[in-house]
Amino acid sequence: MSEQAELVLDARCGVGESPVWDSARQCLWWVDIPGKALWRWHSDSGQARQWTTPEQTGCIALAAGSDALPHGQWIAAMETGVARLTPGDDGSVGTERITRVTHPQTGMRFNDGRCDRQGRLRAGTMVADMSLAAPSGSLYALDLDDRVPALRGLEAGYITPNGMAFSPDGRTMYLSDSHPNRQTVWAFDYDTDTGTPHNRRVFIDFRPLPGRPDGAAVDTDGCYWICGNDAGLVHRFTPAGRLDRSLSVPVKKPAMCAFGGAGLDTLYVTSIRPGGDLADQPLAGGVFALRPGVRGLDEPRCAI
Repeated sequence: MSEQAELVLDARCGVGESPVWDSARQCLWWVDIPGKALWRWHSDSGQARQWTTPEQTGCIALAAGSDALPHGQWIAAMETGVARLTPGDDGSVGTERITRVTHPQTGMRFNDGRCDRQGRLRAGTMVADMSLAAPSGSLYALDLDDRVPALRGLEAGYITPNGMAFSPDGRTMYLSDSHPNRQTVWAFDYDTDTGTPHNRRVFIDFRPLPGRPDGAAVDTDGCYWICGNDAGLVHRFTPAGRLDRSLSVPVKKPAMCAFGGAGLDTLYVTSIRPGGDLADQPLAGGVFALRPGVRGLDEPRCAI
């Protein structure tokens, strides 16, 4: 076990988000939201590559049945809806629109999201300008309606929905609102048959804790790992909501974490590179690895 953060890649992402471990290829994928980039890093070679996406992408999930393709296919929640992305050897990205979203106001995009244990994508939307503190964000479900993919609204009234994760048995869903006005993580009972959350209750009140609640992951013990944005920390909470430990990364704004590696025992952490003087955090926007002595769960393939 090593709780010392190691630099994986000095990617300098504006907003590095949605890390996903690709067990078929033994590599890590993630997105840079403002950079409109899909990134890949191979653990064996240490080589990295990126593809330009047509829109800003908030989150990605590996599509079921795409392991035979050289770079897989990715279900991406973007600015105007959800699309299927196929990265090419030549650096191009084939884009197939799956469904569109009707935002309640301008300047919105998808943000954090992931698949439930059954492979159904759930993702939230937000107003990109967080200074507006607009509670216009919603949580959406991407489901099949008569075999046609369609978005179904689940929850509304969020400012910056984040921290999506599911318990190992899939019966608890976690969701945070990382806006400074909210700073709360909720737990929901999750109906695995219908893919519907209910019985929302406060899981963590982040206001007395260091950092704001950002992206998250769950380990095999059912503990919830969440990035403490602005504090340079990744926190682990027990299923009862008790803070278990906090690990440091050498940047102020860790954004999201995901378990990966051959044994799913490495916690990868993406980060944000803000504007201004970065003398005290030159690696901001990089990707880091922690080895906390616990294992994660392989991410389900998206069934759409």
